[in-house]
Parts: sequence; structure tokens; C-alpha cells
Amino acid sequence: MRTVDEHLAAVLGQLGPLQGLEVNLLDAHGCVLAEDVIAHRALPGFDNSSMDGYAVRSADVAGATPEHPVVLPVIGDIAAGSSGIYAVNTGLSVRIMTGAPIPAGADCVIPVEWTDAGVARVRIDRAPEVGQNVRREGEDVTAGETVLTAGTSLGAPQVGLLAAIGRARVRVRPRPRVVIFSTGNELVDVGVEPGPAQLNESNSYALTAATREAGGIAYRVGIVADDPTKLMALIEDQLVRADLVVTTGGVSAGAYDTVKEVLSRLGTVEFTKVAMQPGMPQGFGVVGPDATPIFTLPGNPVSAYVSFEVFVRPAIRRMLGVQPLYRPLVRATLGEAITKTEGKRAYVRARIEVRDGVYVVDPVGGMGSHLVADLALANAFVVVPEHVTVVPAGSTVSVMMLERRQS
Repeated sequence: MRTVDEHLAAVLGQLGPLQGLEVNLLDAHGCVLAEDVIAHRALPGFDNSSMDGYAVRSADVAGATPEHPVVLPVIGDIAAGSSGIYAVNTGLSVRIMTGAPIPAGADCVIPVEWTDAGVARVRIDRAPEVGQNVRREGEDVTAGETVLTAGTSLGAPQVGLLAAIGRARVRVRPRPRVVIFSTGNELVDVGVEPGPAQLNESNSYALTAATREAGGIAYRVGIVADDPTKLMALIEDQLVRADLVVTTGGVSAGAYDTVKEVLSRLGTVEFTKVAMQPGMPQGFGVVGPDATPIFTLPGNPVSAYVSFEVFVRPAIRRMLGVQPLYRPLVRATLGEAITKTEGKRAYVRARIEVRDGVYVVDPVGGMGSHLVADLALANAFVVVPEHVTVVPAGSTVSVMMLERRQS
């Protein structure tokens, strides 16, 4: 039987970041940069006003106060986007709008709130400093500056920066496309009333959501019957859009464990037992002409989800080319005792919170791998080492945080 660490190392050792490709800017959102981005022009590209007001020479209004205002002629208007040429000579002003270029001779902008908003002449009640309300060319980004480096995740602010420097296309590592399906004659889809000995399939829904949280693009196929021919046909059909395939069910030692039966014949998928609870039966390998990676996870809902978090999520993150690969681990005080089987690493559903400035964690429900209601209440797993069978209340334990990311 493999340890968790051995199986994880075997999986990650066969995976690497996806090849980069050039995409349109909005298509890059949510992806990871595969290149350094250099600005070929400054940002801002010219000195401009940060306020609506009046461009002046600061020396002309140095003594302005409400009691002793300075009055200057207004020789014109400069709107944002204006290409008109103005020069502010001594004793003059130009009315200017936010974003408009600073005219020659002016060294500051008086906010309209400091004036009487005059059109032909303006009364100024306060004295500015040199450079006040002027955005200088290149003060944000200089020409030739590296603004984003390879490996950066592209969220909304990064997309905005790329647009601001004029990049219409960018080279990224794409989000892995993950095909997900469950096997089993006993399964019916959500919205279908289960008959005798049937149940609504939930694994593909949970793992689709988990894939999105990990940063992948999920394609939920749904349910496949325990039919070897149909299963192989579905896998072959789906490979055209898959960077990774995830199945649940059919990997134990039963007579109808079709996934194991079909994929074992290929000789490219290894099925093994991993010393973990829940989630002992695991499979991983490659399928198809492009050697597409495939995970075959156990069918019990909690086993499938724990297996995803421990093995599949790091794989997706590796394919994305981002860090961290793993959920964060913290140390916490255990509120209730835990008992488990010797020789297996346990992932115990739990709720963690901060009490009096320290993490405290309490187990949620039982250890059964079918208890999805308990899983839904959990926001963490207490990770109990293989050799430990009893963890007393009050012990300090390692906890995997199950953070939810809204998409």
C-alpha cells in the first residue's frame, strides 16, 4: 500500500504546466502569464491634470487667500483628448479638465473648488504647490519597464494594466480543461426521482465546483453506466476537449467496477491502494493518443472529495503553473477527541474557527465516507498521521483549510 506522499509524488512527477499560447486580452482573464510583459510606452504617456480646474504658473498665485484672492485671465479651455496647443505665460491661466494635457508653462492645476469657476477671468482663493494635481508622464509605468512577470495570475487589475499599456494579446498558460464523470448503474441525475436502489448522483457536481475553485475549466459529462463499451467510447469522445480526465466510482475490487476493468487493459493507468481514510482505492495514468492524464477516484462522495483535494487539486495547480499547489495547513487546538484506524492517514471533517486569538477545531459528524451532510458543514480537515490511533481533546493538530473562492 502506498503512502499519501508517495502517491502524490508519483502523480505530480508526471505533470507539468500546460504549454503557453497567445490569446486575446479578455480571454487571458483567470489564466497565468507565460511571458514577462514589458511596457513599450510610458503610463501616463504625457503630463495631464488629475482635477477639473485651471492650469497656472504657481508663482503667479503664490499669495492667494480667501481674503486676498488672485484674479487671472482665462485664455482658453483644454478638454480630455484635446490636441490643441496652449502656452501659459506669466499672469495667465487655462481652464482644464481631468485627464487633459498640461499646457506649456503651467506647473500646477488649481481645483475648481478653490475658485469662483470663472470663464473669462477666474478668482483663485488658495495657493497650490508646484506640481500639485499634475500626473507626470511615466509616474506609473516607464517605457521599457517590466510590469508583469511570467507566473502572474491575471485578475481584473492585471487585465486593466495590460489594456492601459496597449496589449491586445498576451501569452498565457491556459486553464486546464477537466472532463468529469461518474459511473454506476445505481445513479440518476439531479432532478430525476430515484427509483428502488437508486440515488441521485452528486460527485460530478461537487468535483465540477472543486475544479473551478482550483482554477480549472470543468466539463461535467454526468453519469456513465457500468458498461465497458460505453465507458471506453465516452472517454475517447471526450479526450478532444480534455487536458485532464477525472472519474469517480468503479475502482475497487467488485465484479462491476468497470473503470478499473476497462482502463487496466490499456496498461497506462495504475490502480493502487493508498494508506488514507477515506479514499483508499486510487488510480492514475494516461489515456489516448496525447497521453491525457486521468484520475480514477473512489465512488463514495466523501472519498471522492477528499481524494480530489489531496491529489487532483495540486495536479490542476501544477498544470496551471501557479503556487501554492496545496491547501494551507495550520496548527490548531482539537476540541473533541478523534479515534481512527492505525496505518492510514485520516482526513477528518471539521470546523475551524478562531477563539481567543487561537485556532480551535472540532470534528464534524462521523467518519463514514457517505456522509455528505457532514462534509457540507466542514470548512477544514484535521490531518491525523498514519501511526496515530487516538488524538485526545486539547491536542495540537495539523488542519487543512478548505477555503472557498467565489468565481
